[in-house]
Amino acid sequence: MSKLFEEFQPISAKQWKQKVQFDLKGADYNKTLLWHSPEGIDVKPFYHADDSVEIAPIQGRSASWKICQSIVVEEDKQANSAALDALERGAESIFFTLQKEHIDPDRLLHGLDGLSIHASSSFLSPDLIQGLAEKATAKHIRLFVHTDILGHLARTGNWFFDNERDHKLFSSITKLNSNVASVDTSLYQNAGATVVQQLAYALAQANEYLNFGYAAPVTFNVSVGTNYFFEIAKLRALRWLWNTLASEYGISEDCHIVATPTKRNKTVYDYNTNLLRTTTEYMSAVLGGADTICPLAYDAIYHKENEFGSRIARNQLLILKSESYFDKVENPSDGAYYIESLTQQLAEKALLLFKDIEAGGGFLSQLKKGVIQRKIRESAQEEQIAFNNHDKILVGTNKYANKNDRMKDDLEIDPFVKKQVRQTVLEPIVEKRLSEQIEKERLATE
Repeated sequence: MSKLFEEFQPISAKQWKQKVQFDLKGADYNKTLLWHSPEGIDVKPFYHADDSVEIAPIQGRSASWKICQSIVVEEDKQANSAALDALERGAESIFFTLQKEHIDPDRLLHGLDGLSIHASSSFLSPDLIQGLAEKATAKHIRLFVHTDILGHLARTGNWFFDNERDHKLFSSITKLNSNVASVDTSLYQNAGATVVQQLAYALAQANEYLNFGYAAPVTFNVSVGTNYFFEIAKLRALRWLWNTLASEYGISEDCHIVATPTKRNKTVYDYNTNLLRTTTEYMSAVLGGADTICPLAYDAIYHKENEFGSRIARNQLLILKSESYFDKVENPSDGAYYIESLTQQLAEKALLLFKDIEAGGGFLSQLKKGVIQRKIRESAQEEQIAFNNHDKILVGTNKYANKNDRMKDDLEIDPFVKKQVRQTVLEPIVEKRLSEQIEKERLATE
């Protein structure tokens, strides 16, 4: 073995900082080189072995993450054909979003033997879930049923039926399959919550289900933003936090993370930049330890689902897996001082916020009081101000915009927040993209 490095003396973090301060020629180190994140974390210009933190190993994720195609199910046979076509084109898993209760599980799952299949719906139906679970067992399908009654309440402002009936149906559904409860954290990210808030609300929401008696693995649906290293650390911290919570209840510490790129930073104008944004978001999801990654087409916010957009999005993941070898190493970010430090700090801050939520009565109580909605709204407003002031940049939108772009005639779906006047039991959490106001103004002047 070479003794080359034995000739060099190790350099401490203190020595490196002294050298940096010398090169700054009198400029203040903290003001010049430290970056203060919205989560209250001071990001340093370099990290060193001296900064290495001791965190428990993050277990429960293999290197073989799945490319998952999302399919809206209006009719079972047509959805099955779309699923089989996606599998031929590189998908490895399917996420069915059920629009109708009267679906034939046999027709829907035809030819999908041995796969991992996800299913969610805008309704609660133990009969349908039972039918899916029975067919999945017969076909050796690993079925994930995304039942999230609290997430539905947070998103819509209403229960499916009411508190008592929703929990009763949730209890019935959880007895039909081992992977039933899910926590949709994507809502918080797309509404403007900070990373710490996303983690704390996810943990508090999961804790509500555990307190209700659920005692099986949880599936987390996560939206991944463009803050590359923070998003890697977010997913790692989420798994660590769940492991910690589950161990307190004496249940399986396994969880399944389904990641999708965020919509909050996606734009209508200069839409090809969305390809760059989703690529880094996919990379963060892989390196952070997502089990399943659902692609988001570059034109998803303003076009109906189309073959070209879906193919390009799927191919982005195929390139990462088949050409960039992003599926060869388990926990690839282990040992990176910066990411380890971020993971620990995000987890600790989220745990403190989680304890505050529990002291305030728990997730549901805080949601009913409007506390969670207010906190997310405040964080979103701060981010919006940063965007409006050009402190947060979306290239092609609030900087380097191409004034010759014309999009009015290319909009197939409304890309903006739609206000619906309806009675709700509480204030819903609303997803909103950062660029909406600028886009409205530009569309009005085309």
